[in-house]
Amino acid sequence: MMKRKTVIIVVLILISCWAIYFYNYKQRQQASNELLILYGNVDIREVNLSFRVPGLVKRMFFEEGDVIKSGQVIAYIDREQYIDSFNEANAIVNANNAKLNKLLAGTRKEEVEQAKAHVQEQEAILVNAKLLLVRSEQGYRAGVISKQDYDEAKKQRDAASARLTLLKNALLEAVNGPRKEDIQAASMQLHAAKANAARFEKNIFYTVLNSPSDGVILTRIKEPGAYVAAGEPIYTLAINSPKWIQTYVGETNLGKIKPGMQAQITMDSYPNKVYIGKVGFISPTAEFTPKSVETQELRSSLVYRVRIIAQDPQNQLRQGMPVTVKVKI
Repeated sequence: MMKRKTVIIVVLILISCWAIYFYNYKQRQQASNELLILYGNVDIREVNLSFRVPGLVKRMFFEEGDVIKSGQVIAYIDREQYIDSFNEANAIVNANNAKLNKLLAGTRKEEVEQAKAHVQEQEAILVNAKLLLVRSEQGYRAGVISKQDYDEAKKQRDAASARLTLLKNALLEAVNGPRKEDIQAASMQLHAAKANAARFEKNIFYTVLNSPSDGVILTRIKEPGAYVAAGEPIYTLAINSPKWIQTYVGETNLGKIKPGMQAQITMDSYPNKVYIGKVGFISPTAEFTPKSVETQELRSSLVYRVRIIAQDPQNQLRQGMPVTVKVKI
């Protein structure tokens, strides 16, 4: 009898544990199937397109409403002035390169021999100048040569001596070759010239304007023939991809969503069509609910901005369109 009571108690305990487990499982399953409904709009993303250098607009290939692809050429400006500047800068590079190569090659044997010959020639001139000065001094003392002629002879001697000193220094430089400082300075000049030429080459590249992403031309601001400054917009582009949905979540539901969670997006134009997306950015700061967002909560409540990244291969989600977002939490 006692054994039978024990078995009954054990069975009742097992049944109770199973009932508790089943209840908790159902609660978790119900919670996992809960949907957080949010309301928002397709984010309006625009970018003003402009050249990085000033110039005269030559061609603009698209009109308002045209669909363009990323990297597509949409306009260009006159590049002649930039080509001329690059050619000039490139010529300076070649000149500095030739100068550096000459220094690196050192002095040629023929140049050294020529410098020696100049020294020898000047030494002979100095000897003659000294002899002339001696005769002039003797004549001046004897009274047959004027003081002016005597002074002129001294000047010729001094000039010949100074000229000889310069030629000897030139010969020494020719024998020793270029100094390291001169080679380093020439190398730095060449580097600066190349950098300047590269800058002008980039300017040629900047005369062509490419689309930064897929999108639609909203506004054609300028026309061919207009002169534009660097950074002055010529097009306004609406970015199509990726599509962003901007919505808001209340503080009570903030802890229920995390980046990467799957989302379902619907709109009034296609009520039966569901677009797949995922939670992207969640703002770390609170703000008051914008008037453009319809929510079931009070307008004065604080909310957090949430960005949903939507998949829209058929490009049916239009910028500014109101949508409903359902996130499984």
